[in-house]
Amino acid sequence: MGTEESKRHGRILVVDDEANARLALNDLLREEGHKVETAADAFKALGKVDSFAPDLILTDLKMPGMDGIELMQKIRARPEPIPVVVMTAFGAVETAVSAMRQGATDYLVKPINFDELLIVLDRALDREFLRRETVELRQRLDDKLDRKNIIGNSAEMSEVFDVVSQVAATKSSVLLEGESGTGKELVAEALHHRSPRRHKPFVKLHCAALAESLLESELFGHERGAFTGAVSRKDGRFHIADGGTLFLDEIGEISPAVQVKLLRFLQEQEFERVGGNETIRVDVRVVAATNRDLKEEVALGNFREDLYYRLNVINLKLPALRHRRDDILPLAEHFLGLYSKRNDKKILSMSSECASRLREHNWPGNVRELENAIERAVVMCRTEELQVSDLPSSVVPARSDGAPVIPGSTIEDLERYAILQTLESTGGSTSKAAAILGMSVRKIQYKVRSYGEAPKSGTAAIVEH
Repeated sequence: MGTEESKRHGRILVVDDEANARLALNDLLREEGHKVETAADAFKALGKVDSFAPDLILTDLKMPGMDGIELMQKIRARPEPIPVVVMTAFGAVETAVSAMRQGATDYLVKPINFDELLIVLDRALDREFLRRETVELRQRLDDKLDRKNIIGNSAEMSEVFDVVSQVAATKSSVLLEGESGTGKELVAEALHHRSPRRHKPFVKLHCAALAESLLESELFGHERGAFTGAVSRKDGRFHIADGGTLFLDEIGEISPAVQVKLLRFLQEQEFERVGGNETIRVDVRVVAATNRDLKEEVALGNFREDLYYRLNVINLKLPALRHRRDDILPLAEHFLGLYSKRNDKKILSMSSECASRLREHNWPGNVRELENAIERAVVMCRTEELQVSDLPSSVVPARSDGAPVIPGSTIEDLERYAILQTLESTGGSTSKAAAILGMSVRKIQYKVRSYGEAPKSGTAAIVEH
């Protein structure tokens, strides 16, 4: 029998004109943890499909009136498919095979072997639930990458997505330029998702995270024994992405040797594994991203000009968040809702002062920095309204009296604020604060004494001596 670890409990509709068979199947399947409904014929079964919403239908093939084949055809004609397992008498296997050709999930021969029945049903339910999970994941991706659900209504972002819509269906390489945190990966996903390649792999590789030898192996794969540690053949990202899209992040970081091999692939759509002689041809669209000025890198001799033009067939420049300030508050509200839900907090809004500060900040880390700031603020918030005091000090620097630091504040003012706020966040632990700030414990202790302030024992508050 199926084990508890592997079994899926489902809703099963049993259709059989033999009362004893229905009763036996009903009892067995209920004992196994399934929810079961029965029907004496195909007409009654169709009447129960909507009310019971079965995950699977187990039906006899030979029944008066409407047989199992016709029932299955009517079930398959519905908008939402339901898997059907058919039962047939010994000697009528050809009928069951015909049912399989017409779309039955599996078949069983009567008299039913209960162990075989449970194995077949477990397998069919596993496939059905996996199909549903795949549909749900695809729908989530559809929602994530739908233009109306991508936060940003500024003219700059509208222009970006107009170009995405226009070029997504092509095979041309795309170069995404912009500062870190501007959403280059999201745009790359949108390009793939809106293209004819959407059902093929979308493969990502962060080029700056790997040394030259490892990057070459990750891109093109390697043969067994190609280098120390290569104990078996490995397919590279180009091979894995065949038919789909390969997103190369931080393309400006790759070495001249890898640039040569990448150029050859873009020209010929072929490559060899590291240590191998077999030429491999694949169909892969390349979307590359960089936060560097590649034109300048070409001028400096750090990046091949021919590779630059191969990558830069379509160019998309993603604007920094400070250049699309109209998007800051909609993004902040989106992240506020997201992280309130994740942290089981009821934070309904943000104060006008908080909103003003968010809009005024220059966001050097762009959308990624904004998301991080809102997540931190949600965690720190104690009311149903986000306050400016909940924001991190990088967004709202302040003096020790809590007043915002204004232009002209001294380095000493900023250092004082950083030390006292870090001590507050660590519960007064000078060793933790020292580790965070990169200062010695003694220096922090000396500074705190000079301020005439120290943390209370067991709290994050600061008091005067």
